[in-house]
Amino acid sequence: MTFGYARPIFLIVLFASVTGFLGITGCRSHPQPVPQPAPPPVVTTPRVQPPVTPRPTIEFPVMLGIDVLEATGFKAVAGKRIGLLTHVAGVNRRGERTIDVLRRAPNAKLACLFSPEHGLYGDVKASVNIDNTTDQRTGLPVYSLFGKNRAPTPAQLKGLDAVVIDLQDIGVRSYTFNVVMRYTMEACFANNVEVIVLDRPNPLGGLKVDGPLLDPEWMSGVGAFRIPYVHGLTMGELAKMAAASFNNADNVRVKGRLTVIPMSGWKRSMRWPETGLKYVPTSPLVRDFNAVVGYAMVGLGCEFSGFKHGIGASYPFRGISFKNVSADKLIQDLNALRVPGLTYRKITAPDPAGKPKEGVYVEVSNWDAWNPTEFSFALMRLACRYDPPNPFAKLNAADARSFNIHVGSTAWWNALKRDGARVNLESFLADWRAKDRIYQQQTRQYWIYN
Repeated sequence: MTFGYARPIFLIVLFASVTGFLGITGCRSHPQPVPQPAPPPVVTTPRVQPPVTPRPTIEFPVMLGIDVLEATGFKAVAGKRIGLLTHVAGVNRRGERTIDVLRRAPNAKLACLFSPEHGLYGDVKASVNIDNTTDQRTGLPVYSLFGKNRAPTPAQLKGLDAVVIDLQDIGVRSYTFNVVMRYTMEACFANNVEVIVLDRPNPLGGLKVDGPLLDPEWMSGVGAFRIPYVHGLTMGELAKMAAASFNNADNVRVKGRLTVIPMSGWKRSMRWPETGLKYVPTSPLVRDFNAVVGYAMVGLGCEFSGFKHGIGASYPFRGISFKNVSADKLIQDLNALRVPGLTYRKITAPDPAGKPKEGVYVEVSNWDAWNPTEFSFALMRLACRYDPPNPFAKLNAADARSFNIHVGSTAWWNALKRDGARVNLESFLADWRAKDRIYQQQTRQYWIYN
């Protein structure tokens, strides 16, 4: 903050007064005082203070669901005993935990917490089961939904009027936060407990839709929606889709109560950096927006292919390597693939032993031309050249299932296993894009934002 300084006027006046006093004394000591013209009056011009520069205010283009809930006086939770499904990225736009925001909600009682994969604090590795625990800051019980059970039990829901869900997703089907939301909704609907979803941005925006739709036989804990790999929806919009599927004629289920608290200011064209929000790491390897982009782009391509993401502990989901293939050779081969919107550069980072290791950083140079999953499928085909005749044909049943529940396309699996490096990727890409366009039109009924 800049402060202005006023001229010390009182010193000037004091100086003038003292001077005048000395002059009068001198006149009294002179026997024949000679009249002198009166001195001109001392004129002091106060210094104009420069304007005080105010502290810069942080502009938030986007108010999150939790911010809107608070701004509306917590009306959606008033008079209710609630549970909260959240994680470390469940914060308001100023970084305050949703847990703490809800604890001060008047006329509402936060009774318990539920946590997803990676735990309440986001520090547990992927796929590691988590036990129930206690939130050290509040003393509230934390029921793990990535452990003995993947959905709240009737006993855990007993006495609750509603479960609030505040989870930051990354816009990718296999990231399990959308799955735990769906499972939680099912449990709440079956036990007559309201679901309140506090919406959050899709970091990739709401316009990118890419990759194969999930075949029904591969629905699992890493894929609970029949959506493309990059789905283009927010959590609130996915919740609306889930609620519609629960209540259809083919699925006999108690009709549940869903309330979505939408964001304010979010548009479908917004990527995370345009929201004005700080990205809080959602899991140990998804630490920033760069990793979000990389997860959509290289995640599937590193499933049992021989490609590895990350160079040492650096560049998760953005740096890639393949055993016994130099970075220069890999860049040469990647450039030959001509995947739209991407460029590549060699990087070096220390390996676990502290020795320098080379890899290739995958850069999105043209967002509009970029099709997020195309690179992963190109890596699968390239892996068949690097590890002939075909690394995928050698997978055991468990690994093959893991591959498929992530990728989601039986047709692609059969073709890749059969044809290896000769697989006709281009025909699959064209087919998926056509189906994705239909999907995007059909899911407009769930859109909350334009």
